[in-house]
Amino acid sequence: MTDERYVVTRTIHATPHTVFALLSDPARHRDTEPGDWVRDAIDPRIITGTGQIFAMNMFFEQAGGPYVVHNLVDAFEPDRTIGWRPGQLDDAGNLAEGGWWWRYDLAPNGDGTDVTLTYDWTGTPQEFRDQVGGMPVFGVEFIDESLAALERSVT
Repeated sequence: MTDERYVVTRTIHATPHTVFALLSDPARHRDTEPGDWVRDAIDPRIITGTGQIFAMNMFFEQAGGPYVVHNLVDAFEPDRTIGWRPGQLDDAGNLAEGGWWWRYDLAPNGDGTDVTLTYDWTGTPQEFRDQVGGMPVFGVEFIDESLAALERSVT
């Protein structure tokens, strides 16, 4: 881990295909979050490749309560890697990235899968950091809990 990145690995007792299927389904993303931050997918189409944008209803008190986040898929290798960069769409439909990103790397491990979750906030602007009381807005235990929630959802 660095000062502005969490990297946590957990062995999950499911195949890489099963884990990837859940992660590529925005309608199931709430199943990977240990609290009530991630709500539901606005458009629950399955993620099929880089460049795709999927939107989620979210809730975070420090960011003003309910909001919509648009995520640009920037890493996609079926059954191996999926990642995205959250942001907001402007009036012209262009994505203004928030400066943080999420990535899941999957590796077969016997009958299970080593899932490495990386959360990186190095590009987050100072103005946003000040608005939410600093980055990250959660501790590394949140990443551990997210992986545990993912495991419960696929086993």
